[in-house]
Amino acid sequence: MKTVVYPGTFNPITNGHSDLVERASRIFDKVIVAVGSSKLKSTFAPLEKRVEVSKEVLSHINNVEVIGFDGLLTDFVKSQGASLILRGLRTVADFEYEFQLVGMNRILAPDIETIFLAPAEQYSYISSTLVREIAAYGGDISEFVSPVVVNAMKEFA
Repeated sequence: MKTVVYPGTFNPITNGHSDLVERASRIFDKVIVAVGSSKLKSTFAPLEKRVEVSKEVLSHINNVEVIGFDGLLTDFVKSQGASLILRGLRTVADFEYEFQLVGMNRILAPDIETIFLAPAEQYSYISSTLVREIAAYGGDISEFVSPVVVNAMKEFA
């Protein structure tokens, strides 16, 4: 059984994230969506709320589990008995950053591999940061996120 861990802060979870999880669920036996806390990023909601929202958005996919974590991703991946990390790539800039992460993760945990998926074209421009910015100025984010996320962001605005 192959389990893949898809990490992120899901700040908020976008339609692009959901697309990657849905596609990964068809490739792997189990997908663990690892919602991380971040000491370096500000988030729209506490970790528990981001986990709750992500679970609701992804509830239609049977082989997906959403788990919150705090700490190093490689430690979390090992704790779940997994050996694969799934990352999404939208842009060349994403690739440069992700390539650095792969190098660091290989040093921390040489037995863990990273694989990449690109989002569907209609989602390639969506980022959580842009969604939060649009929402902060009162813009309509309903094209970019689930209605569950729209409501959660209103709650924490």
